[in-house]
Formats: sequence, structure tokens, C-alpha cells
Amino acid sequence: MSFPTHHIRPLSSGGAAALADEVPVALSYGGTTQAVMMATPANLEEFGIGFSLTDGVVDHLTEIEELVVQHAGQGIDIQMRLAPFRAKGFQSRRRAQMGPAGCGLCGIDSIEEALRPAAHVQSHVTLSRADIARGMTSLTGHQALHNTTHAVHAAGLWRAGHGLVAVREDVGRHNALDKLVGFAACEAVPGSETAVFLTSRVSVEMVQKTARLGTGLIVAVSAPTNRAVQMAEAAGITLVTRVRGERADIHTHPHRLIGASAHVA
Repeated sequence: MSFPTHHIRPLSSGGAAALADEVPVALSYGGTTQAVMMATPANLEEFGIGFSLTDGVVDHLTEIEELVVQHAGQGIDIQMRLAPFRAKGFQSRRRAQMGPAGCGLCGIDSIEEALRPAAHVQSHVTLSRADIARGMTSLTGHQALHNTTHAVHAAGLWRAGHGLVAVREDVGRHNALDKLVGFAACEAVPGSETAVFLTSRVSVEMVQKTARLGTGLIVAVSAPTNRAVQMAEAAGITLVTRVRGERADIHTHPHRLIGASAHVA
């Protein structure tokens, strides 16, 4: 099992502490920028692919015909060329989004789109309390950048029969999850066979992105928002938060948790 290398910048004083890099990363399609994110400059190909999938620009990796990571001044531009039918759809979407105001989410300019229902997930993967504890311990052990900087989030992909197969870190929790989705697409890991482990709180957007992956379980260290719980319930996703060893809060669809027959929270 291999985990990614990380960008770590020592303090100029020469001390042992380190700081995580945070740079503007543009996500562009056919020369048109869709979003600019402040991100950790690692696993950028996976980031571009994962963002494209979770943002609904494409439905499958094969619809991205070319991806090039370019340095652009003080930032980075991930330039992607889409399959012709996707490129046409992207331009139509861009025209529909043009307007004088935005709601603060990248690539979204309406309240309705920000709260769009997550895709409904079909997954038969189950986890025991021991699986959850082992998965979270493994996630902590593979947070090389966080363990050095204490400044980034992590998302881990657990696969039935394999345990934790990948961890991605970033200054942005959404970015870390997008990178993980990109990994799953590149490695052809079926989302229905996986669970997502998170070090962050669970927001609406984290549920939406996980649903696009096709994953039926979210396991997080921190708490969810009320809207995220509602969305996970509607999407058929099992949501487990505030994990402390084998203790945790179960919010939705406990049938995927071995030994849990009712909601705890």
C-alpha cells in the first residue's frame, strides 16, 4: 500500500516545526476556469478528477480526455479537456450560471443548487465497531502532513476486505475528499464497496460528494450539521460521527453497522 508524498515547508527560523503549503488552484475546462480553491499542492491530478466528478462536470473518468497541471504565477492551473458532449454541456452550464451574485459555493449560484439532493446510494458494505475503531486509528497513523503541521484535514477510503486503502490530506476538507474521489476513480475502486473516514465535521457538501462516489458510509471524528444528517438520511447513507474508539454517534441507516439496531443520535 502506498500513500502520497506531501509538501512541507520548514519555518525560516530553522526550527523543527513545519507549515503546510496553501496555494490558489484553478480548475479549468477547455480554457475556462470553473473554480479557484485554496489547496495543498499535492495529488493535483486526483484533485482535478475528483472535483470534476463531485461537481457533476463529468460522470466518469473517461469523459476527461486530457489533464495538465500548469504553474500559473503564484498558483496552479489544472487544465482539463472534456469529451465533446461534456464540453458542450459544461459551456451551457456556465452560461446558465452567469449572474451578478453567488451563494459562496464554487461553481454554484443558486440556493436550490446548493441544497440539491444527494444521489441515492445503494451499498451493502457493513462495518463493526472494531472496524470503525481500526479505520480511524489507521487514518490517524497515515496523516503525515497533519502530524507535522497540525493544519490539514484528511479523508480515508476504507474498502471491504482490504481496510484503509488510501488517505489524502489538504488544508481544505472538501479538497481532501475530492482527492480521495479522484483516487477511487483512477484505481477503479467501486464506491459501493467502500466507506469514507473523515477528520472533519460533516457538512451538506461532504455528504453530496460522498454520494457522488457511491459510498454508503461516512465515519467522522467531528459532528455533523443538522442539514447534513437530513441529506444523509434521504440519500441512504449511514452517518457515524464523533468517533472515540468504539464509541460513536449513529445518525442514519444503522443497518450497515454490525450490532447497531437503532439510532444513537
